[in-house]
Amino acid sequence: MSLFHDSESHFDRCGERGPQPSSALGEYLVLDLTRVRSGPTCVRQLADWGADVIKIEAPADTSEMGGPRAGPDFQNLHRNKRSLTLNLKSDAGKDIFMKLAAKADVIVENFRPDVKHRLGIDYDSLAAKNEGLVYASISGFGQDGPLADRPGFDQIAQGMGGLMSITGEPGCGPMRVGIPIADLCAGLFAAQAIFIALLERAKSGKGQWVQTSLLQAQVFMLDFQASRFLMDGEIPKQAGNNHPQSIPTGVFATYDGNINIAVAGEQIWQRFADALGKPEWKDDDRFSINAARSDNREILNAEIEAITTTNSTSYWVSTLNKAGVPAGEINSIDQVFDNAQVRHLGLAQDVTSHERGATKLVGQPIIMSRTPSKIAAPSPLAGANSDEILTALHYTKEQIDMLRKDGVI
Repeated sequence: MSLFHDSESHFDRCGERGPQPSSALGEYLVLDLTRVRSGPTCVRQLADWGADVIKIEAPADTSEMGGPRAGPDFQNLHRNKRSLTLNLKSDAGKDIFMKLAAKADVIVENFRPDVKHRLGIDYDSLAAKNEGLVYASISGFGQDGPLADRPGFDQIAQGMGGLMSITGEPGCGPMRVGIPIADLCAGLFAAQAIFIALLERAKSGKGQWVQTSLLQAQVFMLDFQASRFLMDGEIPKQAGNNHPQSIPTGVFATYDGNINIAVAGEQIWQRFADALGKPEWKDDDRFSINAARSDNREILNAEIEAITTTNSTSYWVSTLNKAGVPAGEINSIDQVFDNAQVRHLGLAQDVTSHERGATKLVGQPIIMSRTPSKIAAPSPLAGANSDEILTALHYTKEQIDMLRKDGVI
């Protein structure tokens, strides 16, 4: 629950919001100081579930790594928010921010670690006047330590965090994955930390500083590959499309494309051999158990592909799934959104962008029975909500006009 101590409603204090994406987090006020991708990914999770998110931007700053405001990145990351332009380096701008921070439930930032301290908007400074504040920081490598001052970037974290050493075909050198996974995971983990802190605050009445980084997120996402090293001393290597442990699992050609097949465990192996018309494989010493299949992976893969290339992708997807063997198409992005199940799940949602008109964005991948999420508003124009937010802070029209003239907003 919100820890505001006055009797006014949340919306009265912060201005009218318009359509809401969800009622789940409607009582929380979030100040968004983030840029680029990891931070906005975090805040999008709060905005999409109904938090009142105020995106604080520098006046006349139209730059944003990943493209302009009208570009797909910006539109995707900043929907369901309001925008306040604010020069935090000016005394008047900082005063406005401090008034908002005293009311906020959550603040999210992904500056370099020293920036918030130089601006005087670090957790300790703000929590002194708002003990219920949950303050989330995302950095490249952590808030302190020997590498804390390095600039963080997704591909750097993919490399340092080990992912590029296990991605790609053997012998072809390190390979990044096709999405900024360190950025995205750091943002999602930060959102999770905020939810945890808000739940704990309901008991203690106190907020806290929560931190994560691209490097932490990437190392955590190594998952079983990290466990293989930490527990057994095994250093995993690149395996291409082959799963390092479940065999056969990988990509196999059909006569009109390719298919993913995942044979995990001996029961599925038995079904797979029968479905391919090769029941004798079950008793073949080269293939009968997973360890043997691992030793003879290349031979087995070649024999499988000699069979799968005799028929179509759709035939094998249907045949294998009917036999209880996981198999699926390998879709291009256009095919993903044309997939009947993806359409059924409603992942692509309509939105009317200020810059682009009617368009679509990917909605939340979570279904809630009572408090669902939707894209209720497009990414805001810069400073579109400045007047209403400042009016709610009791600034007069004349004062707002002067702030704008002075370049504060």
